[in-house]
Amino acid sequence: MLDLVAVVLAAVALAAAGLALRRTPSRPAADGVDALPEDVHGLRQEVAALKAENADALRHLSVVRYDAFGDVGGHLSWSLAVLDDAGHGVVLTSIHGRSEARTYAKSISSWSCEQQLSPEEEEAIEHARA
Repeated sequence: MLDLVAVVLAAVALAAAGLALRRTPSRPAADGVDALPEDVHGLRQEVAALKAENADALRHLSVVRYDAFGDVGGHLSWSLAVLDDAGHGVVLTSIHGRSEARTYAKSISSWSCEQQLSPEEEEAIEHARA
């Protein structure tokens, strides 16, 4: 008996949904069509503003892991490049040895550095740039 009631309720719900779809206009009114290009233009302006705002975001990232010394394994040393769209940011490097670890930070401007970069730091910057 409950199965029959469920089937009847489902049929009534489908009929009501069909009626609601018939009453909904299939295309916007004439004044809605004229407003569409302004809305699209406004959205394009907003997207362009968001892109310009995010240009300074540090979103180009790359990590290179390696063995800095022959007697230490496990790729525990690493170089991390964190840069914005123009190539401004920082490269961080941690050199792991048997008895100590040293960390370095070098400023990056326009994808290059005033200080000498290790091959691993250069690799991290190039991977971040790609």
